[in-house]
Order: sequence, then C-alpha cells, then structure tokens
Amino acid sequence: MTTNQDVERLIAEGAAAPVEGWAFDWLAGRATEERPPWGYARLVAARMASVETALDVDTGGGEVLAEVPHPPRLLVATEGWPPNVEVARRTLRPLGATVVAVTPDAPLPFRDARFDLVVSRHPVRTDWTETARVLRPGGTFLSQQIGPGTVRELSEAILGPLPPPVARRPDRAVAAARAAGLDVVDLREATLRTVFHDIAAVVWFLRKVVWTVPGFTVDRYRRELYALHRRIRDDGPFVAHARRFLIEARRR
Repeated sequence: MTTNQDVERLIAEGAAAPVEGWAFDWLAGRATEERPPWGYARLVAARMASVETALDVDTGGGEVLAEVPHPPRLLVATEGWPPNVEVARRTLRPLGATVVAVTPDAPLPFRDARFDLVVSRHPVRTDWTETARVLRPGGTFLSQQIGPGTVRELSEAILGPLPPPVARRPDRAVAAARAAGLDVVDLREATLRTVFHDIAAVVWFLRKVVWTVPGFTVDRYRRELYALHRRIRDDGPFVAHARRFLIEARRR
C-alpha cells in the first residue's frame, strides 16, 4: 500500500525530469507505446538519400534526422520551441544540417520552390499552403501526424468526459493538402497501445506532450493525479491508445 509520501515522490520525479528535445528515453521501464507499422524514420532516410535539398519542419531535438545515414547536400530543420533549438543544433551538427529558429504559425523563412523534400514528424500544425510553396514542382511532403483523439483515455482521466474529436482528422489533412496544390499519394492510419506503469510517467508525458491536457501543471491537477495513481495501484497499468497517420503528397 502506497502512502501520500510515495505518491508525492513519484509526482516529483515526473515533474523534475527534463523534457527538452523529442526523445522519450526517460519513460524506459515506466511506459511503453507501440510503433506505427510503416517505420517513419526508415522512410525519411530512404527519401533523403535520393534528393539534393530537404527540410524538416518542427524537428524537435533533431532525433529523427540524426538517424539519416545519407543526408542531402542541403539539409535544413526548423524548430519553434527555444529549448529545443540548441538541442537540435548539437544533435544535427555532425550531419551538417542548419537549424533555423522560427516563430510558431509564421510563414516558413525560405524562398519559393526551395526544397525537393519536406518532412515533419508530429507537427504542431501543418501549414499546407507554406509547405506547397517551398516545395519545387514534383517535390514530396512526407509526414507522420497525430491522429484524432490520441491518448484520449488519459485526457479524460484528468479532464473528465470530452466531446468527440474533430481536429487532426486524416480526411481534413487530405482536403487541405489538395486545396494547397498537393496530390496525396499515400495515407495510412494506425491505433497504438500506450501503457503507463506509474504516475511519474503520466506527469512527465503530460509536461512533454502539452496538447494532451492543455495548461497542465501538477498543482492544478494534483487531485486528478492522486486519483489516477490509485487507479494504477489497484487495477494495474493505465492503458490508452495513440493514433497516428502517415501522409505523403507531391506538389503538382
């Protein structure tokens, strides 16, 4: 039987651990998530090997690009969260990539038709018009995106019942891509089992994946965290389901 002191220790662990970058190594032994079947990093690496110029939007800490064995002649990444910018620059320096700090929702700071390839893993928001603008005719956009209602079970454990999800739907992405002048050539979806083994993992995840519970702080949701801790203690690991979709499109 755990005590309040035990719960507070776990919460404090999750609240103190760094969340810079976009790696999830801290969750090892505390939480697991299935990987999408298409292998996004492998797809990116294959496409990078066949182009001259490429852009990674919302690169996080540069973790995906760092796995590219044969980078193109010109490789650029953008990042809008200041703590991640320096992480990405250190990570991607060996590849010769340039990391550009950007303002969220601002136009991409590149000339028209600059890139053969644009990629983005879990973008905060895809600006389809800007993506099409910086792609050369025939260029490709490849992105793994967060699907609708991802880890909704966790959101509702903290916030209570939520209305049906309407944002981040794949059909909306397809329509927006086409409206921007892109032809969608591939669309795949996956639902992935996500398991949290303790409340420290929950706290850390909510601090990092900020759209799960917007405005999350430990102080604001301490009562809900205690309730979820008791649920994990009594019923076993908390299971949620992440939703992802892969979209590939080409500029006409």
